[in-house]
Amino acid sequence: MDIPRPNQAAAKRKKRITMIVVVVALLGAITFGLSRLKPAAPSMDRNLVWVDTVKRGPMVRQVRGLGTLVPENIRWVAARTQARVETIILRPGAMVTADSVILELSNPDVTQAAETAVSSLQAAQAGLANLRVQLQSQLLAAESAAAAAKAAYEQARLRAEVNDELFADGLVSRLELELSKVTAEEASTRNNIEQKRFAFSQESIKPQLAVQEAEVSRLEAQARLRQAEADALKVKAGMAGVLSALPVEVGAQVQPGQSIARVADPTDLKAEIRIAETQAKDITIGQLASVDTRNGIVSGRVVRIDPAVQNGTVLVDVTLEGELPRGARPDLSVDGTIELERLDDVIYVGRPAFGQERSTVTIFKLDPNSDLAERTQVQLGRSSVNTIEIIRGLNPGDQVILSDMSQWDSHDRVQLN
Repeated sequence: MDIPRPNQAAAKRKKRITMIVVVVALLGAITFGLSRLKPAAPSMDRNLVWVDTVKRGPMVRQVRGLGTLVPENIRWVAARTQARVETIILRPGAMVTADSVILELSNPDVTQAAETAVSSLQAAQAGLANLRVQLQSQLLAAESAAAAAKAAYEQARLRAEVNDELFADGLVSRLELELSKVTAEEASTRNNIEQKRFAFSQESIKPQLAVQEAEVSRLEAQARLRQAEADALKVKAGMAGVLSALPVEVGAQVQPGQSIARVADPTDLKAEIRIAETQAKDITIGQLASVDTRNGIVSGRVVRIDPAVQNGTVLVDVTLEGELPRGARPDLSVDGTIELERLDDVIYVGRPAFGQERSTVTIFKLDPNSDLAERTQVQLGRSSVNTIEIIRGLNPGDQVILSDMSQWDSHDRVQLN
């Protein structure tokens, strides 16, 4: 016969409850511990990232841009009249002098106009010469008439004086005396008229010649213009240098004022550098610059800053100082670097792939005691081409990752293998 044991059942139930409580507590502790653990850091190859060390010391602020070499002296040759390209004598790249003929144009109307202008000028010059002869002949005739009138007057005057003396002696009649006096007065009047006519002839020569001379001068100017237009059909360089452009071909029609050739001096070049508008605010006239032509680096200075922004860039002219490297020629692509200022004692690091100057960014900083890199907030200052100033967040000697780490934005740590 079984005898119930109530104490043993209670003990078993109590033991079971205790075990359940312990298991629940252990599960809670384990869950809480796991929730407190940091997620595992993703790993990446150290050779695939750019690691740089934070430094302290002098830093040179620079900006960089792409550009081209441009001649300081450029001459565009334009067509003076409408014409057709007949012959191309020189091609781009040829060395030219001021009198070198680049190409020949043709326009029969221009040639005919020049010949007509020359003929009109010659006719006017002949007319001027003929007028001089006529006026000189008229002047001589007037001078001869004046001389004859003066001689007649002197004879009549002498005759009247003699008759007056003879009349006093009773040798001539009064009638003859009066007639001689009237004749003398008439001769005097005629003499005065002829003298005035001679003087008028002298004075009228200059204005009559001036009219014809003005016409000759007008035709001379017209002839020079038409002849210059005809001569311009043989297009000359106009300056010594290199023929750098010839935007026409044989048979093409050109209009007055159209550019048909460009001549440049290859020995006097400048660099036109395009700087991003966000970096051009600190550029001033006179700053030092260096231009990389791929065959050498030549120094220079900023001489002009374009006031307008084009396609997000500012055009900066740099005059080159010193001897140009071999291969330097107009329109050559170059890299330009402009020195803005020198900072004496700053904390700086290589410029990261992200973040602008005077901004706050996060950068992965390497732990010196492990292979981990943790995300750190860094305040950036002034920037240069390859370096940037550190205001807060890093110290000299810290190593940071400067590569683009945007793919790890969801992680605060990465492990470098």
